[in-house]
Amino acid sequence: MSMNDNTDPLSVLIVEDEVLLATELSYLVEEVGCVPVGHAMCSEEARELATQLKPDLALVDVHLRDGPTGVEVARLIANDCGGVALFMTANVKRLPPDFAGAVGVIGKPYSEQGVKTALNFLAACLRTGRAPSPAPAGLELSPIWADRWGLSDVVSQAS
Repeated sequence: MSMNDNTDPLSVLIVEDEVLLATELSYLVEEVGCVPVGHAMCSEEARELATQLKPDLALVDVHLRDGPTGVEVARLIANDCGGVALFMTANVKRLPPDFAGAVGVIGKPYSEQGVKTALNFLAACLRTGRAPSPAPAGLELSPIWADRWGLSDVVSQAS
C-alpha cells in the first residue's frame, strides 16, 4: 500500500468503459472518503494510469473498450503497481481461480449502497491487514485475500 498512515484516504483508479457508470463510481468513491485518481476505458489507458498513479485500489470491469482485458489489468496492478483490484463486472465467470491477484468481485448489477459498503470494508481491510467483519453481501473475496484477512473459514463455509 502506498498510504503513509492509516488515516490517508485510499486512492482509487476506475477502469470502466461505460462513461456513466464510471462517473457514478467516482461519486461513490468520494462519498466514502476515498479519492478517485483517474478513469481508464481500455487496457492501455489502465496500464498507463496504474503505472503512473500507483493507486491503492482499482475498480476494474472485465470487459473494456478493447475486449475482455480487465483480468490482465488487475494482474498488472497487483504484480507491478503496489495496489489491488476489485472486479466490478457482469462477467464473473470470466475470472480465473486466482482472481488475477484481485481482492474480490462485485457482480453487476450492483446497488450504490452495496458498492459503498464494500469500499468501506476494503478500506478497513487494507489499512489494518484484517477484516473487521465478514465480507458484506454482494462482495465475494478471493480465497487468497480472505485468508490474508482472517476470513478463510467464512469463505470456505460459503462455498
